[in-house]
Amino acid sequence: MNRLVRAALCAATLLMPAIAAAADLLPVEDFARHPQLSMPRLSPDGKYLALRWDDGRQHALMIYRVEDMSKPVSMLRMPKYELPAGITWVSPTRLVVEKGKELGSIDRPAFTGEIIATDVDGKRQDYLYGYESMYGSRSETRGRDRGWGAVDDLPERANGHFYMRATSWENQDSSYLYDVDATANTRHLAGDINVGGMSFMVAPDGQAHFAYGRNDNFDYVVYHREGNRWQRLAQAQIGGTFTPIGVAPDHQRIYAWYDAGGAPASLVEQDEAGSNRKVLAAAGFGEVAGIEWTPLPRQPFATIMDTGVPQVQYIDPNLPAAKLHRALGLKFPGQYVHFIDYSEDGGQLLFSISSDRNPGSYFLIDTHTYKVRRLFDASPWIDPAKMAERRPLQFKASDGTELEAILTFPPGRAEANLPMVLLPHGGPIGVRDDWFYDDDAQFLANRGYLVLQVNYRGSGGRGEDFQEAGYLKWGTRIQQDLIDGVKWAIARQYADPGRICVYGGSFGGYSAMMTVVRAPGMFKCAVGYAGVYDLKMMYKKGDVRESKSGRSYLTTVIGRDDAELDANSPDKLADKIDVPVLLIHGEDDQRAPFAQAKAMRAALDAAHKPYEWMSKPGEGHGFYDEKNRVDFYNALQAFLEKHIGKGA
Repeated sequence: MNRLVRAALCAATLLMPAIAAAADLLPVEDFARHPQLSMPRLSPDGKYLALRWDDGRQHALMIYRVEDMSKPVSMLRMPKYELPAGITWVSPTRLVVEKGKELGSIDRPAFTGEIIATDVDGKRQDYLYGYESMYGSRSETRGRDRGWGAVDDLPERANGHFYMRATSWENQDSSYLYDVDATANTRHLAGDINVGGMSFMVAPDGQAHFAYGRNDNFDYVVYHREGNRWQRLAQAQIGGTFTPIGVAPDHQRIYAWYDAGGAPASLVEQDEAGSNRKVLAAAGFGEVAGIEWTPLPRQPFATIMDTGVPQVQYIDPNLPAAKLHRALGLKFPGQYVHFIDYSEDGGQLLFSISSDRNPGSYFLIDTHTYKVRRLFDASPWIDPAKMAERRPLQFKASDGTELEAILTFPPGRAEANLPMVLLPHGGPIGVRDDWFYDDDAQFLANRGYLVLQVNYRGSGGRGEDFQEAGYLKWGTRIQQDLIDGVKWAIARQYADPGRICVYGGSFGGYSAMMTVVRAPGMFKCAVGYAGVYDLKMMYKKGDVRESKSGRSYLTTVIGRDDAELDANSPDKLADKIDVPVLLIHGEDDQRAPFAQAKAMRAALDAAHKPYEWMSKPGEGHGFYDEKNRVDFYNALQAFLEKHIGKGA
């Protein structure tokens, strides 16, 4: 086996460019373009590949025969702003698609709750669930669903069925699980619970054994099915984290993420009732994530952490899948190898490689002959050899808390006294920056700027306690963590203290204004992109407030005290902003409505503060149109050059 793996993969490595320092000024368009092909899924028989296609204007589901990727077997075009948000094969010739909608480049596409099915040749398209009576064998009744559905699980072997969780708009206080026959377009109830917003874990008997998620009060809850009744697990059983994720091959035990007290979660195997718990992969500074699975019967064989450069931990290094993974890792140095899909017989494996410099490349390997075939690159116009290193590091905040920072160094420059851009991530709760490729960071590094990203309190990947430490701290502790990161970068002499700006999108746009307020004199300019600037307005405008769970989220993370909200809203503090500002916003933004940007602009006008302005009609939460993205990056570059000079 090892000899065959070595021989077959030597040729594959010749396709990978060497990583070298580069100082080329790359076209803005290279960073503004969307990947044309993404989210590949292998059919159960290994003969077909389904993926999402994007030409910058419209999305489609594309299906290719693996043996001939030159032209698709079929194409299902989606209406404007809609896309295949989830792709699931339910048989060798049929697949289901969860529809999604583009909110903008900053947010992930939002699932609409509609599910459709199609044959591999594009025929027999059916509308399985949703709020519209569109087409298919039961179009006269399916339009009456008036709810939101999602693929929750699959039978162990493909049989044309899938498990769908659903919430009715008329009764949002209950969650339902259906066994759906995607060929006959029929379904029957496999579980239900009088709690809204739950996901389910399905056992081999086809019944829901666990229900879990955040309820309408934004509390994380877990229920276990005992006979015909649901029993809510006590906090002592849940601990800080307990999320069931799958059934072990013996059908007696389950896999779960678990932590006893709010620290980063480990991967465990246990009896369904919670006894005989065994830690398969222990958490460290970050949570266990990135699980790699064997072919059927599925079991986890490796994990990585949610922080730092991915370091693979093998649970059982002697498993054939683990040996193959290790061999591929050796043949693609500097890349993270991810096993995406196997054919049901385990003979074909779809895998990807990616890194801080590589947005992603996709391959198929025959696990009998070890012949590797390169399928496509996510962004073939990106040359990894010309991209920048992203280096995760740790530093102590001013109160002693250990935090993670990610520095992106401009290629070919000395790592000292560099002009720097602080780039706070959005969210803020549960979101994080990681080591992998980042368009914004790579664009700024290519222009010669050091980029600093900080996983401040409230970020994901560090456990429940760390995440909750950001609640009600949007304008205070979170901003101090960001400021402490800048001080650390200066103290390490990475950053030139006289040439620092801050730029962020969504909550990052909020932070761009608030860090300037909290640390006068530290920054030379600030850029807010699709930002939130008036916290009280979040209760009056935008899509977060439109659901009960969204309103509970707001109450939990920003609070209801008007005086506190005003004290932490940039538009109420405009007189304290002592640097030039650039505001950029989409006029159709529903997450951070255009009114947020207009409120900030009015506040800057009233305070007689200098600012520049860019808005685009038809754009949502972040610019999606590639021409608008080019305009945005050009404006960002010009603004930075004006106020902290050209990059190193």
